[in-house]
Amino acid sequence: MKIVVLAGGISTERDVSLATGSMIYKALRKKGHSAVLLDVYLGYEHEADNIFDVDRDWSENLGVISEINPDISAVKALRKENPECVIGPNVIAICAQADIVFLALHGQNGEDGRIQAMFDLLNIRYTGTDYLSSALAMDKAISKELFHKYKIPTPKGVTVSRNERQILDVWNIFPCIVKVNCGGSSVGVYRVEDADQLESALEKAFAFEDRVLVEQYIEGREFSIGVIDGRALPLIEIAPKVGFYDYKNKYQAGSTVETCPAELDANVTRAMQSCAETVYRALRLKTYARMDFRMDHEYKFYCLEANTLPGMTPTSLLPQEAAAVGMNFEDLCQRIIDSSMEKYK
Repeated sequence: MKIVVLAGGISTERDVSLATGSMIYKALRKKGHSAVLLDVYLGYEHEADNIFDVDRDWSENLGVISEINPDISAVKALRKENPECVIGPNVIAICAQADIVFLALHGQNGEDGRIQAMFDLLNIRYTGTDYLSSALAMDKAISKELFHKYKIPTPKGVTVSRNERQILDVWNIFPCIVKVNCGGSSVGVYRVEDADQLESALEKAFAFEDRVLVEQYIEGREFSIGVIDGRALPLIEIAPKVGFYDYKNKYQAGSTVETCPAELDANVTRAMQSCAETVYRALRLKTYARMDFRMDHEYKFYCLEANTLPGMTPTSLLPQEAAAVGMNFEDLCQRIIDSSMEKYK
C-alpha cells in the first residue's frame, strides 16, 4: 500500500509526534509498504508528483524527544511562506496520492478532529477514529461530562476560564492536579499541594490555553489500557522513579518503571478493562485508543482521559500492551491500518 505517515505539526507535542511517526514509518517499510513520512507543518517543497517513487530515508534526523517542550516559534521560522497556516506545502497533494494516511499527530490540530474533518471533506482515508469522537476525547471537560452520564468513575473536577477565578475561593481538595483542557503528553500539567501553588499552576497552565481543569488528585497507582476495535488489551502500570508522570518521565528512557501485564487481582483487572471499553463506547471511538486510569489504596479506580492517537515511541505504552498479547510493533501498525480501512467499506 501507499501510505503517508503524517507527523510533526506545531502543537506542544511536536517532538513526540515526530518520534511516533519515525517509528511507524520504519515499521511500515519493514512490512513492505511504500511509505512517506511527512511533517504536516513543514510539508514538502519539491516536486510532489510520484512522491512514492522517491528513494530516500524519510525518517533521517527525526525522532528524538528532548526533556523540554519544543520551541514552536523556532519551527515556524523554518517555513518560507505563510507560517500561520497549519498545513505545509504539498501536504494535501501528497496525502491524496496515498491509499491511507497513518496519523501520527498529537495534540492540537492533529488529535482534536480538525485534520480528520478536513480529510473527510477531501475524501482522504486516515487511521484512527473520526473527527467527532476525536473532538469529544480531546476536550477533557466534555469527556468528564460524558463519563458522568455513563457512570464512568472519574476524579472530581471543575473547569476554570482565564477570567473566572471563583474556584480559588471554593476549591479545598488538596493535593490536586491542574491541567490544560485540551492538551496531552502531560504538557501543562501540575501537581498542587495548597492554595498558593494553585494560583501559580493556573498562571502556568493559562500560558497554554484559556481553559484549564482543576481535578482531584487520586493518591495511589497509575495504569493505562489500550482498546482496539472495542476490546481492551492488558493493563500496564506506570510508576515514575521520581515525581509524577510528567512530560520528562513519559519520554525519557529509564525515568519510569512500566509493568505489563500489571500485577493486579484478576477481578480488578477485568473491571478496569471493562471500564475502558465503556469509555471507548461513550466517546464514540473507532479503531483504537488508550485510556488512562488511577487507582487509590482501596482499589477504587478512576478514568482520567482517553487518548485517540496514543504515542508510538520507543517508550510508549500501547506497543508494550500489544506485545503482552504477542503482537509486535510492526503487526500493531498493520492491525491499526486494517481496522481503519474497515471504516471505509
